Amino acid sequence: MFQLDHRLAQDCLLITELPLSLVLLMNDSQYPWTILVPKVEGVREILDLSVAQQQQLWIESATLTRAMQSRYQPDKMNLAALGNVVEQLHLHHIARFRQDIAWPAPVWGKHPAQAYTAEQARSECEAISELLAEFKA
Repeated sequence: MFQLDHRLAQDCLLITELPLSLVLLMNDSQYPWTILVPKVEGVREILDLSVAQQQQLWIESATLTRAMQSRYQPDKMNLAALGNVVEQLHLHHIARFRQDIAWPAPVWGKHPAQAYTAEQARSECEAISELLAEFKA
């Protein structure tokens, strides 16, 4: 049975569920940062997914990227599947701007997270969820 890693559950807010993945908002208001987590038990690498699941993951990733580009109009979208700390397969989608506080370095470990207010979190989650529905493939 699928269970979200406790670190992701602690650090993120649920935006919505897609056919394969949970869509999470990293609770750090310094960067527009979402995470896709395939709802498949025990998966650590993309290659651990079936071919059909891999294709669905890329469709969902592209849809999420389009939604984030539409909402934030970033200078660059960063996608990463590191898994060095959280082994459960998850894909980071981070909208980056030349003026953000970590540019051009990676966001990891640069600055302590600054949580969204309840209103900001609700607004971000609703907006991304609505855009995901609009951009569905």
